[in-house]
Amino acid sequence: MSKIQNFKMYIDGQWVDSSSGKKIETLNPENNKVWATVPEANEEDVDKAVQCAQIAFENSWSKLHPRDRAKYLRSIADQLRANAEHLGKIETIDTGKLYRETKTQANYIAEYYDYFAGLADKVEGTVVPIDKPDMQVTTTRIPIGVVAAIIPWNSQMLLTAVKLAPALAMGNTVVIKASELAPVTLLEFGKLIEKAGIPKGVINIITGLGEPCGKALTTHNLVERIAFTGGPETAKHIVKNSAENLSQVSLELGGKSPVVVFDDADQENALNGITAGIFGASGQSCIAGSRLYLQSNIYDEFLKKLINKAEKIKLGGPMDKDTQMGPLNSFKQLENIEKNIKATIDQGGKVRCGGKRSSISNEGYYFPATIIECENHNLPVAENELFGPVLSVMKFEKEEEVIEKMNDNKYGLSSGVYTSNFARGLRVSKAIRAGIVFINTYRLISPMAPFGGIKDSGYGKEAGIESIKEYTRIKTTWHNSSDKPMTDPFTMG
Repeated sequence: MSKIQNFKMYIDGQWVDSSSGKKIETLNPENNKVWATVPEANEEDVDKAVQCAQIAFENSWSKLHPRDRAKYLRSIADQLRANAEHLGKIETIDTGKLYRETKTQANYIAEYYDYFAGLADKVEGTVVPIDKPDMQVTTTRIPIGVVAAIIPWNSQMLLTAVKLAPALAMGNTVVIKASELAPVTLLEFGKLIEKAGIPKGVINIITGLGEPCGKALTTHNLVERIAFTGGPETAKHIVKNSAENLSQVSLELGGKSPVVVFDDADQENALNGITAGIFGASGQSCIAGSRLYLQSNIYDEFLKKLINKAEKIKLGGPMDKDTQMGPLNSFKQLENIEKNIKATIDQGGKVRCGGKRSSISNEGYYFPATIIECENHNLPVAENELFGPVLSVMKFEKEEEVIEKMNDNKYGLSSGVYTSNFARGLRVSKAIRAGIVFINTYRLISPMAPFGGIKDSGYGKEAGIESIKEYTRIKTTWHNSSDKPMTDPFTMG
């Protein structure tokens, strides 16, 4: 794909440029070259997308029987399975993620649409045992309206599915804003939406910058809910913006996920889980297990094995079937990682492998698997989310000590525990303040399992039955069953 490709936004079932004609260039992380352009949406474009979504919500989509909405969701799933390889290839070029991972994930993401298709007609109301005579009171779950879904560049298909699928299933319409760092994947997904026959206006995909596009979307008076995945700083702006329209907000933010290996753990299993958790996807995952705590009596032995494993990871082009770790997504990430590593070394951290920019390419954003020993678990690489393949390693003696250290961080998204002691695994998993705990495994997803964090990792749940609540409201209906008129409120008895 040497020729620069030009893409358009998907609004009201039409492929359109921005009203200003402005475009955003998107870079291939493998070679730092422009490979595509997308429209740079402004306030006018955002308003059009939201207005069309509102019309579709009022006139058609919310009125469809849930089983009919489910048919459309299954159609999206079918399109994903049929086009997984193509979509995976586009995502790899756009983000630098390994092709074998993106094509596999695109295929698996179809399961999310099938799952929520199955839930679409299973959401029931209640009958309230009301304390008033002759009154029948019921509750029903109703759709919210227009949802703004803001998607980051990493894991785009997954992070779109966990918002789009439940929103559509429950009768809402959606305006998706793709990340300006890698927007093409979602525009390609828009072509599959079109093939799936989704009615116009139900799903709209726009591309643009935080200002003015993101701000216009999150402050629009017709947007009833904002579903955001991204960084904490952007999240703060979104929460402020939501005060303009009093929209509901859910936030899936960053992580600095701790992983503990006790001395009784299966070491081979732990080594594989840790490697997948921090070096999979080049560490560019919100649940990356980037803080490792090793019990002191296995520390030296285990660390030696881990370093040996990390040094063998093959860095290379993401389309190469032999590559095990591809480039980072942007130069900004590369600079941030280097800055934090330098600050950590200055404060006593010890680099055991990696630690410097790779020389395999002068153009791509390549950084090797890196392990840094930290005596203080509050050193920069152990405290800050780096979004890269950098693992901080620390020593501990006792269970109570490591629990305290694992919880001593502003994030609370994911965590991992490796032990063969069932009781200990249960105790520690209950004590860790995180939305997700993996015991003797790591970095797994499922449409059935709720996903989300606490503290600075956000709030709200994505996936699972629980997420349906995020896209509905409760309506309470009172029905007077008496054949007598209501009492005159102005008659004193």
